[in-house]
Amino acid sequence: MVLNNLNYPLDFKFKITTLASDFNITDKNGNYVAYVRQKMFKLKEDVIVFNDESKSKELFRIRANQWIDFNASYSLNDLIENKNFGRLARKGMRSIWKASYDVLDAHDQPKFKIQEDSAWVRFWDNFVGELPIIGMFTGYFLNPCYTVTGVDGKAYFKLKKMPSFFGRRFQLDRLIDIDDEEESLVVLSLLMMVLLERARG
Repeated sequence: MVLNNLNYPLDFKFKITTLASDFNITDKNGNYVAYVRQKMFKLKEDVIVFNDESKSKELFRIRANQWIDFNASYSLNDLIENKNFGRLARKGMRSIWKASYDVLDAHDQPKFKIQEDSAWVRFWDNFVGELPIIGMFTGYFLNPCYTVTGVDGKAYFKLKKMPSFFGRRFQLDRLIDIDDEEESLVVLSLLMMVLLERARG
């Protein structure tokens, strides 16, 4: 299946009442797009995307190819139609200074890049975040942005971390319309990236 007729911006909002890294994805009207659950106590990342918070239907599954995430890639699988969408690949050395990922299709062809806009926001967020008391408020004034560009060099999506305690909320905007399958590939890649980057701080 594909995620279609999405009304942007989409909100990614983490729940703080669960031990797992669960979050809702809703559209601009507050309608559910998906509910994301990261499986706990797994050596390799394992994420299930459900239809909503009831978790009555599994839509997608994302799994890491290795337990160390330095140069890991994450397969994006459609559970309804039992097919592979593609994968998200983290660029290890480049991601040390600022986040950098490649998005590849089912044929392992590069389709998009996800890059953090400013390395300085990451630096100050990590530095100030370690300070007692002050670190609690970094979510209100140190918020990274990520841009999704195609192989043509055009910017297609923009993801922003929104001001909030505990880095709970991200917002995704589409800048250029693309077909439903590529859009689903990007959205799945971004929700996995959000989990990884949030865990890294």
